[in-house]
Amino acid sequence: MPPSLHRVLSLLMMLTAIAATAPAAAQDHTVRIIVGYPAGATSDALTRVIAEHMSKTLQQTVIVENKAGAGGRIANEQVKIAPADGRTLLMTPVASMSIYPHSYAGQLRYDPFKDFVPVAHLANFQLGLGVQSQVPARTLADYVAWVKKDAQTHGFYASAASGSLPHFFGVMFARTAGLQLTHVPYKGTAPAMQALAAGEVSAVSTVVADIRPLVVAGKARLLAVAGARRDPGFPDVPTFKELGYDLVAEPWYALFAPAGTPPEAVERLARAVAAAVQDPALNQRLVEMGLQPTGYGPARLATIMKADYERWGPPIRASGYKPGE
Repeated sequence: MPPSLHRVLSLLMMLTAIAATAPAAAQDHTVRIIVGYPAGATSDALTRVIAEHMSKTLQQTVIVENKAGAGGRIANEQVKIAPADGRTLLMTPVASMSIYPHSYAGQLRYDPFKDFVPVAHLANFQLGLGVQSQVPARTLADYVAWVKKDAQTHGFYASAASGSLPHFFGVMFARTAGLQLTHVPYKGTAPAMQALAAGEVSAVSTVVADIRPLVVAGKARLLAVAGARRDPGFPDVPTFKELGYDLVAEPWYALFAPAGTPPEAVERLARAVAAAVQDPALNQRLVEMGLQPTGYGPARLATIMKADYERWGPPIRASGYKPGE
């Protein structure tokens, strides 16, 4: 065979092979959901439950990838530069979208409002104020009076971390109640709960699910929750609003896509999330995880995100928090 003809045949074979694999590549519509927290965290567990149901609705593979670090900011930075084709999503709590723009002002490598588009609001979770079992206060009113009587001794509250949402909620509560409260940060939820149980600190601002074991064990009392309605797991515990405090804070988990993602792709994904949350069995699983399933679409998520951004600015500035503290 002449060399020239051999080269032509080789080229034709190569082009044929490429053509044969192109349709298969085009069929690869796997959706990746990036989570900025470790496997096993509530955010991760929630995402995996939702992703499994989305796979069935979309008839596509939906996988979850953990990119933990920097309080979720690494995941945000990665999704920001991902292709805006509806196949890469970010699952994040309220903190990285509505809190960090204040607490890390001028230091974020992403703009929540410009670099992402809202896809779906997944669920709310509750914040609450709890006290150690030996504290004489049985109600929130008792606690306020107890602190005012001797703020230098009683006016300390713990949280899982400085700069965390519970930290700033404590600041917000103190301002609303006219209290002098001093924040005591710990390096994680477990150390904060251990300190509360041991009496190292008298009160804690925390995610309700995190203090539940201590309450059940009789080592702590939950005085009030910050949601618009009572926590289903603690139906006898009133909300701050019920007790006369203008405090409603409903932290959330939600899905976002890179800016520029086509609206039709966003709507399709949002419908898949809504179908998941409306599934009775899945809904019950989320409730058992201490979550309040929602399934809101892009427009409502955008409204909630902006409202929380405006709500948390004042208490964060009032706290005097500086990154790294």
